Amino acid sequence: MEWISQYGLFLAKIATFVIAIAAIALVIISAAQRKSGKRGELTLTDLSEQYREMQEEITFERLSPAEQKIWSKEQKKKDKAEAKQAKLAAKKGEKSPEKSCLYVLEFKGSVDAHEVEALREEITAVLAIAKPNDEVLLKLESPGGMVHGYGLAASQLDRLRKKGIRLTAAVDKVAASGGYMMACVADHIVAAPFAVIGSIGVVAQIPNFHRLLKKNDIDVELHTAGEFKRTLTLFGENTDQGREKFREELNETHQLFKDFVREQRPSLDIDRLATGEHWFGTQAKEKGLIDDIGTSDDLVIEQIKDRDVIGVRYAQHKRLIDRLTGSVAESADRLLLRWWQRGQKPLV
Repeated sequence: MEWISQYGLFLAKIATFVIAIAAIALVIISAAQRKSGKRGELTLTDLSEQYREMQEEITFERLSPAEQKIWSKEQKKKDKAEAKQAKLAAKKGEKSPEKSCLYVLEFKGSVDAHEVEALREEITAVLAIAKPNDEVLLKLESPGGMVHGYGLAASQLDRLRKKGIRLTAAVDKVAASGGYMMACVADHIVAAPFAVIGSIGVVAQIPNFHRLLKKNDIDVELHTAGEFKRTLTLFGENTDQGREKFREELNETHQLFKDFVREQRPSLDIDRLATGEHWFGTQAKEKGLIDDIGTSDDLVIEQIKDRDVIGVRYAQHKRLIDRLTGSVAESADRLLLRWWQRGQKPLV
């Protein structure tokens, strides 16, 4: 059995060596990121060009070998002629006519809506270069979450409207509660037939372990200054007065939510629709919660004909620990979404 212990010791040494190398590499990468001073990176993608390349590739693959040779020659000849014409125009000082632009943003929201930090940067970038005829398409997916996070996200979208940039929200899967709070800011809302829309309501649930602690002779002391600094607690004994105040705060938040939606879409019968219920896309259109049925893909392809379509994405640099905790948080969000889709409600 001695060889087993020696082999185990050998493996332990190898593991220690690998961990040490990884730690050194991590320190070097972190130092380089701090030195660069960049919090993130903005990426622009020409979706129009991607779509044209895809069309050409499919067209090419459907031709016979002989036709492919002819097509390739004609394409090269065409590209050469266009490049020559552009060069001549540049020498004469002529500018090619500018197309209006559609900027495509994506927001896949978590419970705490931390994605709003990237959304803020993307909107700031668009506002810095957008012209009067340009538009923004937001591909939105969120079941809702914390009130303050989604309130800020909606305020970021409102920056576009205040600058006169038309905003379209496209919902392929879900924009409920806080997600709908964002969607209703848009000038136009499009949703897939079975996308989940609505849930204009507020919910909160807090477990209480007071009886369990009391049973095991464990005391928890909570000291506050201010009558309602704490209404409901996890470990202390909750009172009827605290519960009533908590419900009052929920109702106030719900009223603010209703007022916000009413302001954005005044044609809605908000008192009839703000029951916390959700509807599928076709039902939501009948009730006036959205304007059209369709998918984000259809909107992009339709706009490619007449506009330059640019994808805008801001990616934040993350430390290794943030990446690990972020993966755990994303898994929790996906689990919450599955629960919600089975009948549970989001926070707001």
